[in-house]
Amino acid sequence: MSIDKDTVKHISKLARISLDENKVESLSKDLTSIMKFIESLNKLNTDKTTPLTSIINASLKSRKDEVKDGKIRDQILKNSPEKNDEFFVVPKVIE
Repeated sequence: MSIDKDTVKHISKLARISLDENKVESLSKDLTSIMKFIESLNKLNTDKTTPLTSIINASLKSRKDEVKDGKIRDQILKNSPEKNDEFFVVPKVIE
């Protein structure tokens, strides 16, 4: 797939990116090169390749899902300029 100057200008307009006329030719060549590389990657046979989730061959260890409040509510609330028992008081947003 070849990307010409008009396509580069159209893409820059859609992306709202201003381009110098000097850079349009260079970008056209670069984007064409990138698209050719992508096309070559699409031709690779990956049927026997397993997807990777990590570069190391280890599984994630599961842990028990339990709620911990930290028992520091009073320390947190003392930083609040205004509080109501156990909660922060914030200004009303919707009128």
